[in-house]
Amino acid sequence: MERLTVFVDALSRQGEHCIAIRLTPEEGKTLPAWEAGAHIDLHLANGLIRQYSLTGRPGGTDHYLICVKNERDSRGGSRYLHKELRLGQKMEISPPRNLFPLAPADSFLLIAGGIGLTPLLAMAEELERLKKPFELHYYVKQRSHVIFRERLGNNFAYGHCHIGSGREGISPRTTLPEGLTQPAAGRKLYVCGPETFMSHIRQAALDSGWQADDIHSESFHPLACNNIPCTQIESDFTVTLKSSGMSFNIPPHKTIAAVLQENGVEVPLSCEMGICGSCLTPVLEGKADHRDTVQTETEKTGDRQQITLCCSRSLTGNLVIDL
Repeated sequence: MERLTVFVDALSRQGEHCIAIRLTPEEGKTLPAWEAGAHIDLHLANGLIRQYSLTGRPGGTDHYLICVKNERDSRGGSRYLHKELRLGQKMEISPPRNLFPLAPADSFLLIAGGIGLTPLLAMAEELERLKKPFELHYYVKQRSHVIFRERLGNNFAYGHCHIGSGREGISPRTTLPEGLTQPAAGRKLYVCGPETFMSHIRQAALDSGWQADDIHSESFHPLACNNIPCTQIESDFTVTLKSSGMSFNIPPHKTIAAVLQENGVEVPLSCEMGICGSCLTPVLEGKADHRDTVQTETEKTGDRQQITLCCSRSLTGNLVIDL
């Protein structure tokens, strides 16, 4: 997978628990242009690879901006960035990938929880450029947690920003946006934040009459396996490669990707948790047991299915994949 070299050009505190990181290219070079909803992989010096949404005004090639929360249950990524990252530090990243793009619509409702503001702020900037009407609702536990406060404080010409603080009695559990409970034709809903937050918003939207295809969300956390260790509920299955006809047994304690790599088959991997889309591969025969958070429910149940080789499994005895 292609990598780009960047340097940490600026670090700034955002709210109580987050830092914004500005990344610039090598001297004399530019970065690939990007669209709202895109993310990059950070290849960290401690060997970890982590995905972060690009934020700010889309399209720029002179720098990328990300924002990282210092997660209490960090698996090493956010902890490293908060404690070890230094100005001027050299890093490697992937080119931007967009699995959360803006779809054509007449108007947009953007609902963010916590650090989930980052891709939605980029969407707000893009909709502002396109002169498309939008509402941005941003929920935090308390006002001191607000990120990019200065930008949110400057009025948008074509949209409105509303900040809800749980400490002040305005949370998704108590106060939902009017636009969510009154769906309108031609409007799209975009949601990003903690999984429980997104699930609540999605269900409220469906209960209010929104069509599932008009609801878009992005998660950077893997799906739980119904709180049951996967090794206790899985069984063996086989995967057959279209290109060679070779078949491989996938035991309960190994992923498809791991088995293929052990047998010399190249698999594009990044997050290895079903949240980045790097290893999405078309399914030609069989039925996938989807464990990713990249695809929508419509995509997972559609005629042209794809499977994330890093985490998903099979509901049938054999899967034939286009690899």
